[in-house]
Amino acid sequence: MSDPLAPEARLCLDLALTVRHDGHGGVADDLSDAAGLTAWVRDHPETVPDAHRWVADEDDLTAVRELRAAVRALFARAVRPAEPSPADATRLLPLPDALARLNDAAARTPTVPVLHWDDDAEPAVSRHASDGSEDLTAALAQAAIAFLSGPDRQRLRACHAPRCVRYFLKEHPRQEWCKPSCGNRARVARHHERHRSTV
Repeated sequence: MSDPLAPEARLCLDLALTVRHDGHGGVADDLSDAAGLTAWVRDHPETVPDAHRWVADEDDLTAVRELRAAVRALFARAVRPAEPSPADATRLLPLPDALARLNDAAARTPTVPVLHWDDDAEPAVSRHASDGSEDLTAALAQAAIAFLSGPDRQRLRACHAPRCVRYFLKEHPRQEWCKPSCGNRARVARHHERHRSTV
């Protein structure tokens, strides 16, 4: 089993996974409205101070959705030469635009490293805004930069099971899908295809 996933990598991956299969052959967006973004931030309390009280507005929603598009475009680049997620294949941002959007978002709030060292744990570093006010989009962009420039990027894959649109981190050499149910769908689809071609 691999090392535990860095918090920045988990946050970046979770942002990308807000685009998912809807269970009916389409794509669902967990960030389709400000309430969805508010719920997502509250489920990820490390994103901003007082996340449990944070409420998204339309500007926050637009900024995070634009950042997510950049992250997913960069994920598609990271998995090359394999194909990107089917959700992105026809609408990827050009690489220079994705990089500019990510870097611009990361620069919205300058951060400084802060050391934490609990009695029963190893030292850990988190980054916080130097002026005390965190910008959600900047925090997410900085997490994406940490992930994309770190070792976990090498394990990033797009799941190509039927109807899946997720990216995942490969945990073992034979892993082909993001979760067992996707593997089952892929095997069933292959079986039906073989049966159809022999009839």
